Amino acid sequence: MTVELTVAADVFRLAQAFTISRGSRTEARVLTVTARDGDRSGWGECVPYARYGETLESVTAQIKSLPSGIDRQALQDLLPPGAARNAVDGALWDLEAKTTGVPVWTLAGMTRPGPLITAYTLSLDTPEAMRASAAKNAHRPLLKIKLGTPDDMPRLEAVRAGAPRSRIILDANEGWSAEVYSDLAPHLLRLGVSMVEQPLPAGKDDDLMGLDRPVPLCADESVHDRASLDVLRGKYDLINIKLDKTGGLTEALALRAAAEAAGFGIMVGCMVGSSLAMAPAVLLAQGAAVVDLDGPLLLAEDRATPLHYDAEGVHPPAAALWG
Repeated sequence: MTVELTVAADVFRLAQAFTISRGSRTEARVLTVTARDGDRSGWGECVPYARYGETLESVTAQIKSLPSGIDRQALQDLLPPGAARNAVDGALWDLEAKTTGVPVWTLAGMTRPGPLITAYTLSLDTPEAMRASAAKNAHRPLLKIKLGTPDDMPRLEAVRAGAPRSRIILDANEGWSAEVYSDLAPHLLRLGVSMVEQPLPAGKDDDLMGLDRPVPLCADESVHDRASLDVLRGKYDLINIKLDKTGGLTEALALRAAAEAAGFGIMVGCMVGSSLAMAPAVLLAQGAAVVDLDGPLLLAEDRATPLHYDAEGVHPPAAALWG
């Protein structure tokens, strides 16, 4: 194949302001990469993330630095894990599927994918507002709460009151310490929390070594690709695989296999992006312990052929979208 890449910036309005401990946003700013070979094309999406030193401009420059004729294998060596490699990797997978007429899940040696129950994320707000949001979404089987502030317990109590039957997972966004987690753990158990994501800042993971973990802990910012795994042993129970961290589905599949072999549970998460960004993650998430692919549910607008969400969860993408 003689593949030519193009990259464009796209903006999707959010249905409402989305807030975590690091700040708020009202739109999702993404990059869309198109890989074209003759009259065939594939596309992929990434969300540059400031937490990892990425900007729309820096990621665009990485993508434009790639030579023509790039393939997925060469890509793994030419770009590091991150958003740029993810968008290109996704576009190349899609191009191969469109060129061969074989879906990505078959190309990747996977079984036919099905719908998945996904978490729905509640934005950080006052306890009263979070209770109202929880009540509005109490029909959802899995809710995710963004915490990591000094007032986490009132917010958690409010969410549990608003959604008494939903399963709850927490994302502390690196906002706690080992001592805070240990102090909160009995209350988390009492309130039916089933998992805590990234309680400590990345780089402080050693503080978790040997810690009693009555509520399982999931690494997020501390894990990017397979090179991240060894230092997490004995500190986390699960890892959160996100395509924008691994640099695409190619590495993500390898990371998942290595993590499972090492005894880690699997969570598959996302940045706030469109259905195109979620599409390959739906394949990756098949059989995962926790699925958090709610990005399109947070948007006021989406791709022309969006992912389908219903009571069964998020469904695999139609070929018109990706793969």
